[in-house]
Amino acid sequence: MRRRRFLTGAAGAAATVAAGAAAGCGNLHSADPDVLTFMFRGSTQEREVFGRAVELFRQRTGHRVNLISTAVDQYSTKLQTAILGNSVPDVFYFDAPMTTAYVVNGVLADLTPYIEATDLPVHDIWPAGLDLYRFDGERIGRGRQYAMPKDLGPFSFGYNKTLFAELGVEPPDPDVPLDWDEFLERCQALTGDRDGDGATDSWGTSVNVAAEIHSYMWSNGGNWLSDDHRTVTIDTPEFAEALQYIVDLREVHGVTPSINETEGMDGYQRWLRGQIGFFPVAPWDLTLYRTLDFEFDLCPYPAGRGGESATNIGSLGIGVSATSRRPERAAELAMFLACDPDAQAIIVGEGQTIPNTRSHAAEWVKDTSLEPQNKQEYIDIVEDYGRFVPNTVTYTPEWLDAFHTNLQPVLEAREDVSEYLAATQPVMQDFLDDGYEQFRIDQEANAQ
Repeated sequence: MRRRRFLTGAAGAAATVAAGAAAGCGNLHSADPDVLTFMFRGSTQEREVFGRAVELFRQRTGHRVNLISTAVDQYSTKLQTAILGNSVPDVFYFDAPMTTAYVVNGVLADLTPYIEATDLPVHDIWPAGLDLYRFDGERIGRGRQYAMPKDLGPFSFGYNKTLFAELGVEPPDPDVPLDWDEFLERCQALTGDRDGDGATDSWGTSVNVAAEIHSYMWSNGGNWLSDDHRTVTIDTPEFAEALQYIVDLREVHGVTPSINETEGMDGYQRWLRGQIGFFPVAPWDLTLYRTLDFEFDLCPYPAGRGGESATNIGSLGIGVSATSRRPERAAELAMFLACDPDAQAIIVGEGQTIPNTRSHAAEWVKDTSLEPQNKQEYIDIVEDYGRFVPNTVTYTPEWLDAFHTNLQPVLEAREDVSEYLAATQPVMQDFLDDGYEQFRIDQEANAQ
């Protein structure tokens, strides 16, 4: 009976898929109990890199591993289907916000005893990454260890050094964030007609609201939730001011591509073409960015009224199935991928992520042979001022999804920012309350 509440409550659309998906999903257990199955996702290149790391594990230990690699957009449904069908692979990636639900419903094995017995440098992994997968029955961040961080992804800001030099714009300080007025001035200087045909062909920035609102809002003193994570707090002046600032960058100041200018070519594509001054430079993009025909580097996100830069950190977990027939071997693979020095050398060397261990990172930042030069910015985010989006500590993520559902008219300045936030807060609060109610229901059901 374990997981029954979770299956009906959290699976959603995947439950429909599950009824007839066994053939499409395949058996994610190996028929041979000595062979592990490892399901993961990513681009073709990322899957090739992690395949090499797993091959190193096989050479090192003699343990065979069947790889099940899946495209990013298909992964969540495939994993959910495997959980519903009691066919969870021995080792698998999962999204950090699912940690609590997977622990409460018995999907994840407790890795604590394997960590205590291993010689691998688990203790050298970023503490914030390990804490993200600890759970004590009530809260994330303490208690037993239920997964390894596959990575920590500091969502950093960057700039096109070549464009700045071409237009004679002063580059940002690598250590001191611009305030919002200074940032707008730089963006205005970067926006204009470079080839003289009368059309704008360079812009100061391009904001992806879903990914970047955290930086603007946190640096302005706003937050998504109260300190106890029980109340949605978007209906504050600090939050409204941050969202209004983002809207005005395009609708008032014209320093981001207009709606018409993004049709057929979004901000990401224009950044790749060298047309955007400031843009996110997250580590998972470095492999591609290093092939571009312009130079780039990192800088802090601009700071609002709080005066300090802020940004978010992402992560994927590497979990071990609670029903694995070889849990000690599966745990060894999870830990190996997270912190073995040779495996990390493969993964980091291909530009897939920053180092997962502190000692490796200390050496990595000194390497000036590859962009970005200011790699220390990534480390500062992880060690100092980066935050996890709070859907990682709530039971269900739908409350945060609700913020974006009807946001587009606001971004196009067709709806008032404050009115939208006031109307959306109770909708998000209902989802958050429902999540806590589901948490208690599942706790009670799985305790029986």
